[in-house]
Amino acid sequence: MAKNDNPNSQNFNYITYGSKCNSIELEGFLEHVLKYTFITPPKPNEPPTPVCIWGRHGVGKTQIVRNVADKLGANFVYIAPAQFEEMGDLVGMPKIDENGQQTHFIPPDWVPRTEGPGIFLIDDVNRADDRILRGIMQLLQNYELVSWKMPPKWHIVLTANPDGGDYSVTSMDDAVLTRMLHITLQFEVQSWARWAEAAKIDPRGINFILTYPEMVTGNRTTPRSLVQFFRETEKIEDLSENLPLVKMLADASLDEETAAAFLSFVKLQLNQLISPEEIINAKKFDGIEKQLRGLVEQKTKRLDILSVISTRLINYLIVNNISIDKAQTDNLKLFLLLEFIPNDMRLFMAQELVNSKNASLKKLLAIPEIGKLLLSKM
Repeated sequence: MAKNDNPNSQNFNYITYGSKCNSIELEGFLEHVLKYTFITPPKPNEPPTPVCIWGRHGVGKTQIVRNVADKLGANFVYIAPAQFEEMGDLVGMPKIDENGQQTHFIPPDWVPRTEGPGIFLIDDVNRADDRILRGIMQLLQNYELVSWKMPPKWHIVLTANPDGGDYSVTSMDDAVLTRMLHITLQFEVQSWARWAEAAKIDPRGINFILTYPEMVTGNRTTPRSLVQFFRETEKIEDLSENLPLVKMLADASLDEETAAAFLSFVKLQLNQLISPEEIINAKKFDGIEKQLRGLVEQKTKRLDILSVISTRLINYLIVNNISIDKAQTDNLKLFLLLEFIPNDMRLFMAQELVNSKNASLKKLLAIPEIGKLLLSKM
């Protein structure tokens, strides 16, 4: 069991279970557990152990499960037991047979009926009424209820909000908790930024989160509400020319503090940071270096801006699997060797790039300065 250490959670004593992880680690954990279920012949009376993912609202629990289902080519069924009013919603409705001798239950239409691979997601399980939770316990243990049975090669995954805080949840006792594997998802800016690059989120929004990661978690501000906001801002070409509209959209989605920070971000023109494409496709790198120096070498050296630009560049090359040509390699070399980049940041960038699955980035090892830097840290 873990207690909350989030400074933005109004000191609520949130209770979660299992290791804390970011989104990339959670995907790896789920893939490991689920692949075994999908490829191993089912054992009689030994159903897979369900997985329960804990985390605050809007951190992406449900979306990650959907993504893993897509990645593994698995069927996906979703239920939200908070919508269930009585056990009939879970087990189905009774029907008397033609002879009038017996009563049979007709299962709900969402019940899986074909062999997997499949993921059965019970979303926000602890927002269900206590009666529904007691009914679900049999499903967690035996993968069946009185009226229906889970087909082979299906795995039950649940999501839950933390207990012990401001969430309207039903506490789960040990009899329920001990029937599951537990893990807790927390927001982590670097893994989110890589996901956002793949999801084609507005680059200006990614820059904002990388610049102000402390603004992500609030009452109304969550990774989910931020993505909703960025989906709206991507429709606006020039944010600074449309500040009143941007403010209304921000106020519609986010906490007041986050909205104010984003407007300040736009007014300072930080949303117009140099893009990864501009860096690697520059015809003359001198112009890029001059722009970067102007952004970074201010009265107080803006390493935060340099970190944002570097992270965006890394994610752009890795996520999109960009096969860099000679000119792009030369530009990347010039960027990595900029004298105002701290050595620890330079080393981190080089390691991320050459250790990625993008084979074209391995050629960076042939650059003497980069190779020497990497070898010195081995």
